[in-house]
Amino acid sequence: MKRSGCRALLVLSSLSALLCYIFLDPTLYLQDPQPAVPQRNISILLWRWPFGRSYRLDGDKCLEMYNIRRCFLTDNTSTFSTADVVVFHHQELKEGLSALPLHLDRPASQHWVWLSMEPPVNNPNLTPLSGIFNWTMSYRRDADIYIPYGKTVLGGDAQSFQAAPNRSCLVSWVVSRFRPQQDRAAVYRSLKKYIPIQVYGKWNKKPLSNKKLLPTIAKCAFYLSFENSEAKDYISEKLWRNALQAGVVPVVLGPSRATYEAMAPPGSFIHVADFKNTADLAAYLKQVAADRQAYEEFFQWHHTHRIKTFTDWRERLCQICVHFPGLAASRVYQDLESWVHS
Repeated sequence: MKRSGCRALLVLSSLSALLCYIFLDPTLYLQDPQPAVPQRNISILLWRWPFGRSYRLDGDKCLEMYNIRRCFLTDNTSTFSTADVVVFHHQELKEGLSALPLHLDRPASQHWVWLSMEPPVNNPNLTPLSGIFNWTMSYRRDADIYIPYGKTVLGGDAQSFQAAPNRSCLVSWVVSRFRPQQDRAAVYRSLKKYIPIQVYGKWNKKPLSNKKLLPTIAKCAFYLSFENSEAKDYISEKLWRNALQAGVVPVVLGPSRATYEAMAPPGSFIHVADFKNTADLAAYLKQVAADRQAYEEFFQWHHTHRIKTFTDWRERLCQICVHFPGLAASRVYQDLESWVHS
């Protein structure tokens, strides 16, 4: 079948999948609902800031910034005995920068949260953590506290978005941690045999500042939103920020097409797995780039949807209070490693 026919089938498939997800899980594409309000004040203690980057927590940040009531954040570890929830980021535990306060008397009603935004391959040494944590906090949709890198919501604004009429390059990719053994490295090496790819990042000594990142990516028609690990639900800022916020078409490599269809704007991406080989993928990218109408089809979602990204750790922490009323009070992860790798 010709690629144009495949494209038509993919569009119909995407529309069918969108309707299916809306009916089966209406939370995926709905407008942001009013935050749930806990029946009492909830105090959340962050044991150590992720990656050493701290934010101001003075005042009632959850209410002031996100309209979430009765939710109070602190990073003052001396409040441990009175905290309702204590959050531990796995990166600091893994690197020995932080230790669990097992020597302290833990209140019976206190809940501990294991937090990670990394795929399983980057979360080693989980066996010692069994039987300790009550809730998980992750990009995974089956986590107790679901905190994605981004999400799609209803309510488009096509007036404020216009696809750039002329692009100075075909494909770009920003990568800092290049590992030759990764799947994305193999796809890149093969794909560049057929089309030029502008590569930026620390890997090839062409880093981009935050100010230059999106404008640079926006010069190209496509962006390689290649995840460093193909894991369940793992769709990072490589899609939400680097591609969608830059206003280009993402070529995705990560979880299944069904996962992207459930989470990304409808008809917004090209999945590597849809092609038999990189030669076919390259030919399709050149074909779409040369066809203005075909290219603009990937931006039709702006008429009906928009995206929201999550970058502030305070917003993520405040989400605990939104989920709090529905969380299982007596849950304990006796085998955290099994859940992470499930």
